[in-house]
Amino acid sequence: MIHTYSGETIRFEISYKNRTSIGITVDRFGNIEIQAPKGTPDDRVVQVIEEKWNLIQQKIKEMKDRMLGPQKKVYEYGESFLYLGNIYPIEIFQDINITQEHVMFKEEKLHIYVKQYDAEKIKQALKRFYYQQCKALVEKSISSYRSDFKTKPRSVHIFDSKTAWGTCDSKRQLTFNWRLAMAPREVIDYVVVHEMCHMVHLNHDRSFWRLVGKIMPDYKEKENWLTLSSWKMTV
Repeated sequence: MIHTYSGETIRFEISYKNRTSIGITVDRFGNIEIQAPKGTPDDRVVQVIEEKWNLIQQKIKEMKDRMLGPQKKVYEYGESFLYLGNIYPIEIFQDINITQEHVMFKEEKLHIYVKQYDAEKIKQALKRFYYQQCKALVEKSISSYRSDFKTKPRSVHIFDSKTAWGTCDSKRQLTFNWRLAMAPREVIDYVVVHEMCHMVHLNHDRSFWRLVGKIMPDYKEKENWLTLSSWKMTV
């Protein structure tokens, strides 16, 4: 079906199902799919699309960007990075008197302080910032969920990985990916809960997932965020 709105041509597919409300999804190619209750008039579907158009456009852009994959970062003013689930621009300050390059989050920006402009030093300063933030956030989350467990982690470390968000071994030693500092706090909480549940069940059997669900009933929403957003969690 085709509809014109605000000067734009909108193409979408409608399927009618046994449901009570109109649902809108955007597939990984940016195609719009509508699920509507049986008997829903076309003009009602169009009305909902127009009401949600800004959100739909945002989702389409996100899916298309995801198809392109991670883009090479440019370490200069105006470039942006994820932090706690939001995208913030960086601002670079040169100061020959500082002892080490570092990053501070303030005024809705990532302020980067360097002795002199150097892309690699800026990149490393950002990574140190994420490592430090991840450690603090993870420890806070562990403290928050400590009462849900009869035991506690023996150690907590931050590591670099392309394949895992966290690990837990048989000695209750937990590790967490520094990139988690780019995720929303509730997503960080989920990864922490996931790994803490491995202190009880080392594998991913039914008992493990029952425990995760008991502590965090909506954990699948957090998993979904990581699935959809991991590609842009990069420095």
